[in-house]
Amino acid sequence: MNATTLTYALYLVLAITLTVWVARTLHKNGRIFLVECFQGNMELADSVNHLLVVGFYLINIGFVSLYLKTSESVIGAQGVFEILSGKMGIVLLVLGGMHFFNLVVFTRMRRRGQLATMPPPVPPMLRVDVG
Repeated sequence: MNATTLTYALYLVLAITLTVWVARTLHKNGRIFLVECFQGNMELADSVNHLLVVGFYLINIGFVSLYLKTSESVIGAQGVFEILSGKMGIVLLVLGGMHFFNLVVFTRMRRRGQLATMPPPVPPMLRVDVG
């Protein structure tokens, strides 16, 4: 097995393992957040949580696959580590970016849902005439 093939194999194993671990962690710990976003509707929260995990896998494993090829020559162990670290760094940034995007979207949904259940504002106690 040459250095390029070794780099590809290590990259796929690391990137897919990392993707699976992140997806499971988000699925497990995101449920509580989603239940609150959907005002206690557990069935909807679980359904959305599952759909998010499927989409997460599709996007990340698709990205990992497209990002597999390298045009650089891989020479020795140093080359394997250098290319592998660059590729894994990009994968980690993409995973983090997707997580941040999901948090922003669901935080906005949560805030909008909370506005619907808030009591009406208190009328002013004092009136000031201007003019």
